[in-house]
Amino acid sequence: MNQVNIQYLKYDEIDQTKWDECMVNASNSLVYSQPWYLDKVCDVWDALVVGDYEYVMPITYRKKLNVFYLYQPIFCQQLGIFPTPTKEIVHLFFEELLTRFSFAEININATNITIAELQTEDRHNFLLPLNLAYSQLVEGYSKHTKRKLKKAEKNKLSYISNLSITEYLQFKKENAVVSLAKQTFMRLHNLLAFTTSRNMGQIYGVYTKENQLCAAVFFVRYKKRVTYLNAATSSEGKELNAMYFLIDRFIEEHAEKEYTIDFEGSMVPGVARLYEGFGASSEIYYHVHWNNLPPYIKWLKK
Repeated sequence: MNQVNIQYLKYDEIDQTKWDECMVNASNSLVYSQPWYLDKVCDVWDALVVGDYEYVMPITYRKKLNVFYLYQPIFCQQLGIFPTPTKEIVHLFFEELLTRFSFAEININATNITIAELQTEDRHNFLLPLNLAYSQLVEGYSKHTKRKLKKAEKNKLSYISNLSITEYLQFKKENAVVSLAKQTFMRLHNLLAFTTSRNMGQIYGVYTKENQLCAAVFFVRYKKRVTYLNAATSSEGKELNAMYFLIDRFIEEHAEKEYTIDFEGSMVPGVARLYEGFGASSEIYYHVHWNNLPPYIKWLKK
């Protein structure tokens, strides 16, 4: 690629077929970068495209006070450039973005190298390949996790792999740490409905011995990556170590398969400890931020 030609394409100008071909062949493609996924988590999105879809980048933006700015959509951990870009490509993409957007807070994927001129922060994702036998995977569990599982086994919990959308959403509503806004709840519902109807999404649950739902996780599968996309636990479930029980059962069910669990990571130490405790390893992706707004509207972020 001697001369790099970057196009900014509005949503209705994007060639969906070529986009899909790019993603199929991109080793770093993610479920978040699929057009159907972006349609469900964004009101609108555009794209930067190099050549004949040799490199692409979804552009997720909003408008406030007549200013367009970049943001990271809900249920969308990271985006960035696909496939894995060269340093030159990264610089060219961000030069283009800086000319178009005065403000940004976005996450770019682990294969996108950071740019010294921009403010970036490391973020931690946690990945666990499941290609080993279950007994070998258990050897990678921490002592803390093994203790939690021993306690969970005594609680006579039961596990199912086909929890209904209705039951999951009701449980989520009742046990969310922070109440979900109506629009956020609708986006989650749309993701659940679309992925489960196409055998890409599945909801797993754990019940108490009294048959009360106490923990649940919504997993989405794309290629060989199974993303721990959304979860909920009741106060009783926390006491019973139900989430430890659920993840362990999921690992046992999928052991010796060419899948990798993507736990999505967490900056919360206790949550990170949960994922690491199952033998997951950290993968760094990047939060990129800039604020070139005029002084009188720099409070836009707030």
